[in-house]
Amino acid sequence: MNDTVPDPQDLRARLAALADTADEAIDLGPASLWLAALDRPQVGLARYEDHLAELRDGLSGTADSLAAKIRALQGLFQIQGYRGDDQTYEDAQNANLIRVIDRRKGLPVSLAILLIHAGESVGWQVVGLSFPYHFLVRIDHGNERAVVDPFNAGAVLSVLEMREMLKSFDSDTELRPEHYQPVSKRDVLIRLQNNLKSRAVQERRFDRAAELLERILLFAPGQGALWRELGILQVACGRVIDAVNSVERYYGIAESDEQRHDAAMLVQKIKSRLN
Repeated sequence: MNDTVPDPQDLRARLAALADTADEAIDLGPASLWLAALDRPQVGLARYEDHLAELRDGLSGTADSLAAKIRALQGLFQIQGYRGDDQTYEDAQNANLIRVIDRRKGLPVSLAILLIHAGESVGWQVVGLSFPYHFLVRIDHGNERAVVDPFNAGAVLSVLEMREMLKSFDSDTELRPEHYQPVSKRDVLIRLQNNLKSRAVQERRFDRAAELLERILLFAPGQGALWRELGILQVACGRVIDAVNSVERYYGIAESDEQRHDAAMLVQKIKSRLN
């Protein structure tokens, strides 16, 4: 097996190429491996790419009903031993797809990426949902659909169970129609990386948080709010000139006068640090 360690510059180039890729054409499995490899610089990707193919093969064959697809998915989780990491949930390894595959456990969003990749590879209609706090996946078959929990071995969730789950995170939040809406694949990748970025901010590792945002902006450069956030983090790292450039990018793609005013004021405030 040729398991050459990928070059970090090549990985960044692959991620940057996704900026011009139609969202539906993004393959979440490989893209997540590229992100993971940036934090595992001595690890080759061939065996992990082979594992993605193995997951695909595990769902191939006859799945001529929604029930058959759910059985195939749950069987795959069981055979491969994947489960949610409910013991060390905050471990950064849970958001790195290489380590998720190694350990066979991870966050809801990282396990969902494996599910979505495998399902799409065999022609399933499978999407991530904009359900808050806990990433869920929807599988469609004709006029039927089911919401499954990748953190719990692909268990099917009823509306009542989804509502109870939501209430367990925020008792004041009600289940709403938008919680059933699919999210873009870029948003799935952003959500994966945001888990790492949020931990870095909490630990006041602003250089690490800025690095993660820079990775996100390779494949999602149109996210103005992220350029703004990057600028603030770069100030915290002492990278004032970089911060000005980032906030000016935010200004350049601002969608409203309010955002442009916000960007202009922020640039002025940052530049005052140079005087």
